[in-house]
Amino acid sequence: MSAPHPGLAAWHAYMADGGDPQALRDLLAEDAVFHSPVVHTPQEGRDKVFAYLHAASHVLGGDDFRYLREIVDGDQAVLEFQSELDGIQINGVDIIRWNDDGKISDFKVMVRPLKAINKVWEKMGEMLAAQTR
Repeated sequence: MSAPHPGLAAWHAYMADGGDPQALRDLLAEDAVFHSPVVHTPQEGRDKVFAYLHAASHVLGGDDFRYLREIVDGDQAVLEFQSELDGIQINGVDIIRWNDDGKISDFKVMVRPLKAINKVWEKMGEMLAAQTR
């Protein structure tokens, strides 16, 4: 088995360490793109991707958050996760791609079931609104 991608190890460290904002910013490429499960258009650029991922790590990354499995192929990975929000079980995947510099260039989140998506949308809206105040 080969060593994990250094970017993947850095992502796991960020999630395990409670979501340090500077650590997240350091992981992102300047031209990073985020694909949300609840926003139709991709969010482009480090600042937008940072806002979404920082909010998501705080909304989903509580004590109940667990990565269940990961599939890694070179500079990309699929990480299945589970969490719980307000009694609703959330199951999803993070699909991450790193650039040649080891920075996250593309991050897509997919969530199921529907009531989990609705809860994530509600909580993410609250967190993003609080960030812009």
